[in-house]
Amino acid sequence: MCVRFGLLGPLTVGGGPVGGGKVRSLLAALLMRPGRVVPSDDLKLALWGDEPPASATASLHNHVARLRRLLDSEDRVRAVPPGYVLRVDPGELDTQVFEAHARVALAAHHRGDWPVVAEETAGALALWRGAPLGGLYDPADGEPALVQRLGETRLLVLEWKYEAELRLGRHEGIGPELAALTGEFPLREAFHRQLMLVLHRTGRQAEALAVHQRLRRTLVEELGVDPGPAVQEAHREILREPAPRAELPAPAQLPPGPAHFTGRDEVVAELWAALTQRRRQPEASASPSAPAGTPVAPARAGRIPAPPASAARHEGAPAAPLAVITGMAGVGKSALAVHVAHALREEFPDGQLYLNLRGATPGLPPLPPIQALAALLNALGVDSRNVPDTPDAAAALLRSRLAPTRTLLVLDDAASAAQVRPLLPAGDGCAVVVTSRSPLAALDGATRFPLAPMTADESLGLLRAISGRQLADGAARLVELCGRLPLALRVAAARLAACRALSPDALAGLLDAEDGRLDHLEYDDLSVRRSLAVALGALDPDAALALRRLGSLDLPAYEVPVVARLMGLPEQRAGAALDRLVEVALLEEISYGRYAPHDLVRDFARELAAQDDGREAAVERGLRWYAEAARQSGLALSPPDREGPARVPEPIGDAAPFPDTAAALAWGDRELPAVVTLTERYARSSPTVFLLVRAYFSHLQYRGKYGALRHLNRFVLSAARASGDRVAQAHAIGDLAGAHFLASRIEEALALNDEAIALWQELGERGRTQRTLANRGMLLERLGRHAEAAEPLERSLALTRELDDAYGEAIILSHLGNLHEHTDARVAIAYHERSLAAGCRIGSELLAHTAHCNIGYAHLTLGEWAAAVGHFERALCILGEQGDWHGRSQSWVGLVRVLGELGRTDEAYAACEDLLDQAVERCDAYSEGLGRREYGRLERSRGRVAQARVQWELALTALDGGDPKAYAEVAELLAGLDAEPDAESNAGESAGPCLREDGEGRVPAEVG
Repeated sequence: MCVRFGLLGPLTVGGGPVGGGKVRSLLAALLMRPGRVVPSDDLKLALWGDEPPASATASLHNHVARLRRLLDSEDRVRAVPPGYVLRVDPGELDTQVFEAHARVALAAHHRGDWPVVAEETAGALALWRGAPLGGLYDPADGEPALVQRLGETRLLVLEWKYEAELRLGRHEGIGPELAALTGEFPLREAFHRQLMLVLHRTGRQAEALAVHQRLRRTLVEELGVDPGPAVQEAHREILREPAPRAELPAPAQLPPGPAHFTGRDEVVAELWAALTQRRRQPEASASPSAPAGTPVAPARAGRIPAPPASAARHEGAPAAPLAVITGMAGVGKSALAVHVAHALREEFPDGQLYLNLRGATPGLPPLPPIQALAALLNALGVDSRNVPDTPDAAAALLRSRLAPTRTLLVLDDAASAAQVRPLLPAGDGCAVVVTSRSPLAALDGATRFPLAPMTADESLGLLRAISGRQLADGAARLVELCGRLPLALRVAAARLAACRALSPDALAGLLDAEDGRLDHLEYDDLSVRRSLAVALGALDPDAALALRRLGSLDLPAYEVPVVARLMGLPEQRAGAALDRLVEVALLEEISYGRYAPHDLVRDFARELAAQDDGREAAVERGLRWYAEAARQSGLALSPPDREGPARVPEPIGDAAPFPDTAAALAWGDRELPAVVTLTERYARSSPTVFLLVRAYFSHLQYRGKYGALRHLNRFVLSAARASGDRVAQAHAIGDLAGAHFLASRIEEALALNDEAIALWQELGERGRTQRTLANRGMLLERLGRHAEAAEPLERSLALTRELDDAYGEAIILSHLGNLHEHTDARVAIAYHERSLAAGCRIGSELLAHTAHCNIGYAHLTLGEWAAAVGHFERALCILGEQGDWHGRSQSWVGLVRVLGELGRTDEAYAACEDLLDQAVERCDAYSEGLGRREYGRLERSRGRVAQARVQWELALTALDGGDPKAYAEVAELLAGLDAEPDAESNAGESAGPCLREDGEGRVPAEVG
């Protein structure tokens, strides 16, 4: 029997939650009448209330289609006049299974078959996850009849369960449960009778009589009646057979320790120390119960004497050590707490108390402090009638009882600091371990142990221990697909143990299909999805919406502004929702204001998003925010008032401007993985991605991320061609050409640029045509095709004057200077100086830097080293340490060359090493190749021929497939070494005169 549909709590399908919206209401309405035709009018009432829209019939058809997709079955929901019927097979609906168990239990109850009653009631209650139809109706409108019927049946099942336990003599452990039920249902006589008998039969006669007295007083005062015959008979039994009060043993309430506890050595040792440090005296040896790896106090003769009483009074009474273990669902908090508590039993000989505070228990509210206090006091031997009615008085009594003892308290699954605070002892002889998904930051004096997923080795050890199989190291992939989460690892290990034919690789293959990973992380009563669903059910609406919307965009990490757009809420509310998700360990704040989910939480969020009617609109809002933020970054890096016409798109969304260049660069650095993810995932479904990648070009150029630039624009170009968007194609082709140029792939850049020229001319974009013509001239010049380069440059210059584009004209002057340098470097300098003057008038740092760099290279060509060095230094000063990488790298190469020629070798080495470090960091093979070429020259000039050879060979590797002229020059340098009769004998000679390569080293004013 496999339960597929769940109504006993929040609505579930296959154990997972069903997203918000109409589909959930539709499914619930059909499940309330399983296998029967539900009229369309009734379904409309369930979806829209008394005022359905005019399009209700068509909308109902659409929602039915969505429901069929959700159920992955076309024949599950059939249209049968006058409505629809949902096929529910036997055993698939939890309410039917629950009521079937109840019927069998009732029959067994009538015939006195108590073992069957116990078994059937346990099966029925295990299905109960919370209030039936949770979240599907407004409690203010009253409970639906089905909810009332199920609730009453549950109470009857509970009565039968406890009756069976009494008849079978199983009295231990059910007293606190019955005490809680009598508090919740003060007029339900059956629970009071059963509690009276449990107390009486465990030697607590006075408390049993007190329960009867309270029930009788309540019934008389509220209803004017006495208890019924069953309660009166139980009362007579207590009076007739007084049970001698047994001497209570020290409480030992800890659950059994985890059978396969693995790893966590460091945190176990720290937890041990935190719970014992305030009263432990150094001894000659460690406690025999100390776990391996626990720090041991150094051996001493005797004990350190206690401080005088006056000192103790001056310092204040020490509190009991308090440890709070926090972490996400399934990370092993309870297992760690119980494991350490068992190891510490000899340290706390007066007992170990354990209480589940029900902070995240399906179907049950958190345990109120007064009930928790009563349970703890009962365990310590306090009669129920002597437990004070107010929390403050009960807490004071608990502290008094614990003060002279050495008792360990384990408070599992706490919901809040307010729930825990009244339960804490005051003296330092006791200690407390609390587990919670929340850090309980308001709990003073606690030592916190945030529990992360296990290490890879620990995870593999846990898999081996539970599965009983000697897994090879190849199981590491399975470990990572389980997120190294103990709960997921236990499920995987259980599946491996149950099916010996299932290999770790095969199971990893099942988990690798991310959309269904959680389906394979369920086994028996272990389920990652259900554990996360419990956490979801405890969230407020904003936090639940935030988790669902994180799954819609599914990025590596998130910040508040984009989450606010996904949610459609103000940033303040979005930030509070994210903080709540962090508090319950569904998110991790990886840096201030930046959040990331665990991989399995990410899968769960994707499942929620798949059922979200607002998903598509949320994704588009998120994309538009990213595109506008990238646009603002581009404006900060290249202000249009100083750097010519903006290369970014028109305004796209509502992202705020960046205060300065540093902030824009920092944002772009952080969001590169997100931009790549969004481009790969949405380029074919949203034109906004075209704008995002265009806007992000400036950042990638600035940072020298040329590989990422090519990758993104290839995706966009493919998507633009598929959609027929000619403007997007032209932009993507031009930007891809710029990316190839920046990586010194000139031939590829020229072919793409020519394609862009044709598109812009076809579209009538004269400004774009002018820029691509200028780029054509620059690229031809770099390829040594000087005669061909002049014509597009002249055409581009004419267009700049027609368009009154002073910035564009200055760029063409720079390109013409580069072209003339091949014939007359003095004329080239004159062109660059005109470009520099124009740049200064406009206030363009880019033009000023470009002119200084190119003038430096012209002086280098003339052998005027001293004149060149000042221009290279000025160029680098203009850009600064965070400036455009392409310009900085080319200026750096020139500076290294002239410093070497001037004999300032130490400075040249330092500059070259900095250049290489940054080129390697950016994966810029072209700049790395040029840097290694110059480093080889420096080594050769110092006579280190072998080292020069190594650098030049590395340079060839880096330049392979890039600039053919730079590659040929390095090959020539290496050939020169091979041709020398005795290279090492010439160690003291200079590397020879500076060689000027065609095109290399000069900086274009603009690309793309």
